[in-house]
Amino acid sequence: MSFLSTGLCGQPGTPALKISPLTEAFYVYTTYSLYNKVPVPSNSMYLVTTEGIVMFDTPWDTTQFQVLLDSMELRHHQKVVLCLSTHFHADRTAGLSFLKQKGISTYSSKKTFDLCKIHKENIAAFYFVNDTSFTVGNHVFQAYYPGEGHSKDNIVVWFNKEKILYGGCFIKSTETNELGNIRDANLMEWPKSVRKVIKKFPRPAYVIPGHLGWENNKGLQHTLNLLTASGEKHHGNL
Repeated sequence: MSFLSTGLCGQPGTPALKISPLTEAFYVYTTYSLYNKVPVPSNSMYLVTTEGIVMFDTPWDTTQFQVLLDSMELRHHQKVVLCLSTHFHADRTAGLSFLKQKGISTYSSKKTFDLCKIHKENIAAFYFVNDTSFTVGNHVFQAYYPGEGHSKDNIVVWFNKEKILYGGCFIKSTETNELGNIRDANLMEWPKSVRKVIKKFPRPAYVIPGHLGWENNKGLQHTLNLLTASGEKHHGNL
């Protein structure tokens, strides 16, 4: 089940904000941006707690920042209290300055904070250095850095009680057979990092990738398969 923000549009040529219930208190929201003139969906997530809403990454579409806040408040009668960005690319960080202006606490890892500065992306107000657990209201979640992969700084977020793994762009959807944007990727380390996540967080009920569908929980193994195939192809061309 999903709903569109009635009467509201995204950037010219792209669909509007889409919010899809995942499980109790968890929602995946999707915005779009044009890449090579083609609308590309970007998944983020939010969690409704007893102390307010927590966002994981921000909309990619800059026209949807306020739309998302309004939609969440209308639906849940709660305000956003925290946002955590999972790496430095704009599809994860574009809304950080906007959220800070709204008085929302924004977080990233120190690696992401530093890379945002270097690449002139929006910067979180706060950062953490090591893997960190957050408690907000009645929910606990863990930010975990497995090593380099899609980017030098990519983290995943684990919800142990619900067995939800929010992977961002570190994890590829089973809907795609491409690795996507690998401009900042470390293709040698990415498979090792995926294996660390598989070992640390076994048997997730849900695996949420940064782009395209999340209809099954096979994204980690699928990502590993894609990386293995890519490595074999590259090795064969040497």
